[in-house]
Amino acid sequence: MSPPRKSFAFAGISNEPHFGGGRAIRDSREGTTVRYSQVDDIEITRRRTTIEQAVIEREAAAHSIARNLKPTTPTVELFLPEALSGAYFVGHLVTDLDSVGGAIGAAELYGGKAALASEVNSETAFALEEFGVTLPPKIEDVVEENPNAKICLVDHQQTTQMNHAINPDQVVGCIDHHALQNKTIVTDRPIYIDIRPWGSMSTIIAHTFLTHNRRPSISVAGMLLFAFFR
Repeated sequence: MSPPRKSFAFAGISNEPHFGGGRAIRDSREGTTVRYSQVDDIEITRRRTTIEQAVIEREAAAHSIARNLKPTTPTVELFLPEALSGAYFVGHLVTDLDSVGGAIGAAELYGGKAALASEVNSETAFALEEFGVTLPPKIEDVVEENPNAKICLVDHQQTTQMNHAINPDQVVGCIDHHALQNKTIVTDRPIYIDIRPWGSMSTIIAHTFLTHNRRPSISVAGMLLFAFFR
């Protein structure tokens, strides 16, 4: 049979079991130590922690802030990453309508430019002509002219699908809808990531336009729409 449980209490308050740290913060304001006692009057003392002391010192200020909080929810601006401003948005090596249309849409949304990882196929060429969109430059030409150009990968995140001219150190973002498998890009610093299990990368861009109350241009809206139903 196990021995009877001894009850610990904060000195001078109660002999009922409790968690002493919280009671110490609430009930002991003087000095720099926290005192406990057992029912047989054996006293245990420890120094107050830095966190406990800080809580006590700031309690009045915390109550003041809480009393003045407004019951309404504040308006918060939706996030648009500054790192993508001025970046080149480029798709995967096997260029298709989603990677090109998504890159063009992302460029307009985030304030950058689109680029191509390879030659466009026939359906992409048709969409570009249909909506009067200028063919984006090749990423090789972009980085040759500006080796420090910021790059955002769209519609892919694996190095095996990335154009060889892209320096991973220049990658500042990734917008994709594919699974994370082997050969996913590795970076030395944090980058912007937007990966969603949706039908296309262009859907992500269209949704971000809508959630930010932004209206894409007619040509960009057309490219995104074509990418949805390709």
